[in-house]
Amino acid sequence: GEFKDVKISHSEIKTLQKNLIISHSAGVGNYIPDVIVRSMILLRINSLANGHSGVRIELLNKLIEIFNKKIIPLIPSRGSVGSSGDLAPLSHLALSLFGLGNAKDGNINDNKIYTVKQLFEKYKIKPLELEAKEGLALINGTQYMNSYLAKCVYDSINLAKLFDIAGVMSLEALRGTDKAFNEKIQSVRPHKGQINSAYNFRKLINGSQILISHKNCGKVQDAYSLRCMPQVHGAVKDTINFVKDTTEMEMNSVTDNPIIFPDDETYFEGGNFHGEPLALAADYLAIAMSELGNISERRVARLVDGNLSDLPRFLTKNGGLNSGLMIAQYTAAALVSENKVLCHPASVDSIPTSANQEDHNSMGSISARKCYDVINNLKNIVAIEFLCAAQGIDFLSPLKSGTGIQFAFEFIRDYVPHISDDIIVSDYIAEMKKTIFDEKFISGIEKLTGELKI
Repeated sequence: GEFKDVKISHSEIKTLQKNLIISHSAGVGNYIPDVIVRSMILLRINSLANGHSGVRIELLNKLIEIFNKKIIPLIPSRGSVGSSGDLAPLSHLALSLFGLGNAKDGNINDNKIYTVKQLFEKYKIKPLELEAKEGLALINGTQYMNSYLAKCVYDSINLAKLFDIAGVMSLEALRGTDKAFNEKIQSVRPHKGQINSAYNFRKLINGSQILISHKNCGKVQDAYSLRCMPQVHGAVKDTINFVKDTTEMEMNSVTDNPIIFPDDETYFEGGNFHGEPLALAADYLAIAMSELGNISERRVARLVDGNLSDLPRFLTKNGGLNSGLMIAQYTAAALVSENKVLCHPASVDSIPTSANQEDHNSMGSISARKCYDVINNLKNIVAIEFLCAAQGIDFLSPLKSGTGIQFAFEFIRDYVPHISDDIIVSDYIAEMKKTIFDEKFISGIEKLTGELKI
């Protein structure tokens, strides 16, 4: 930064390392989720282990010890501008090496806050004194935004499958056609995600009695939210795969500065800490994933609209006395609208820092954190679609859905019953979310359909 030309005497090297970390621990806001913190530690270890950061093996071993003993430093979520590394969040993480700061004990599920010193004493961990370059190596990196993005990619892969399943269940409940999933249509516009999505839909609906029952109903084609699922869901899958590649590349990269090449005893000042690749990827993923919420909410709206669905209005037989799932669609609409605000790209912004020495910043930390919020909203949106689609399928009994959808429906009904009279809908949404994110849900479907493609 601005102090790049200031020379530090050898006798003050150790003081400099500690001062860097203490002074840069300037974050504010809610604490980062535990899973993100542990990912940050793991990715920091992996980056430093490449051998280009000028740190001792003792430093790596201390980070490994903190990770293995499940000490989770409390790291404020705001304060990084996504360039010069995630300085503030990584500084709060590095404080723990000195036995400073606060933390949770990951071995005890009590959410109690301890001082790091207390946990070091409990688990017999000795603080580490840093040597030259080690302070800078610890805080100069992209592990905050990389950890958020890795979690977003992981969740996006599961969500892409869940939205495929929910979409086909809605199509069954709405007595739509599978003609738009025909392989020939996809072959003349062969985007990989589109091809894979149509493949998933055909597998999920295969063997459907509902589909056969209305084959000669006179409908020519379905609304876009059903008919264009291969194109929309497919484009999202292509985005997920692009972002996954970027995220994995970053996980295994060296992202601090300067970078040391011990084989020929050279070093270079550069910009591998700059978060632009992650900033753009996080904004891209948030925008793409929000589209799954958009199209899902449109299917929910059709399911609860008796004029469009030919199902009981708001999916309740005794309408008027009961409101059924009317307000579930409101909730989906609210979440979709919130996601639109969250999808404003942070990466188009830049505010200079460090007296204009760092005059272009990625804001990737904000991109990644917003993407995480979008993903969490989508978990509720897809739960609402399943709640409405399963309710719609009930009204078509005794006809059976396609093999994959029938399994999904029966699995859901083991935990979330049909709604006859008004209930607290929020409780049902929460139970539905818990049910569909049970690993047995997707794995059970895939045993019947084969692996759903991303």
